[in-house]
Amino acid sequence: MIPTITLFGGGAGFGLPEVSPFVTKTEVQLKMAGLPFAKERATPGASPKGQLPFISDGGALIADSTFIRAHIEKTYGVDLDEGLDARQRAEAWAIERMIENHLNGPLVYARWLLPENFAKGPAHFFDGPPEDVAEALRREVLGVVTANLKAQGAGRHAPDEVVELGDRSLRALSILLGDKPFLMGDRPVGLDATAFGSLAGILTPFFESDLRRRAEGHANLVAYVARMMARYFPDHPWTPVA
Repeated sequence: MIPTITLFGGGAGFGLPEVSPFVTKTEVQLKMAGLPFAKERATPGASPKGQLPFISDGGALIADSTFIRAHIEKTYGVDLDEGLDARQRAEAWAIERMIENHLNGPLVYARWLLPENFAKGPAHFFDGPPEDVAEALRREVLGVVTANLKAQGAGRHAPDEVVELGDRSLRALSILLGDKPFLMGDRPVGLDATAFGSLAGILTPFFESDLRRRAEGHANLVAYVARMMARYFPDHPWTPVA
């Protein structure tokens, strides 16, 4: 079947099959839905909402991972939470909000606001232009990310406080997962795509951070990410703990 869906993301990097946890979420959900799709690299400026991911489906552009999921479920008759009752669906939504609105702030902080991580990672997003232009772009985008993190909350705290806030979410996820293979039971649901994207982004050995060390202390989360990676990106080499 020729795919009608094209997913636009950041591409592989940082030891991950996709650098953005939100693009990873959508990519995994498309795979969960069994929908054929192509994938292309894009910049946030190409998106209708100025952020990744976005998709093109039959010419229609849909941006934001949450609205992309709603689109594919409605358009293709897919239920990524099939088998969950009303309470479980509510719990899955609440856990997803914790991940995206609380845990992802410390993730971004570790990548962008720790100078050594920024230098080896996000700084290279701007390697194409002449160096003086590239350096100006780095400063500009770093300023935007810093302002966004401050507005979100994480950027207002000391580094150790950011780690502590992130670890509270990690501990919560570890308890919620327990000894289950997936967050809501024996099979992955839409929430697992969200959790995997963020946890893999924290656990990648490419970046050194106290947040990563805290995540490595939860053996069930480390095993969970490896399980999801093997299921949805079987060809991607993954070393969960350096």
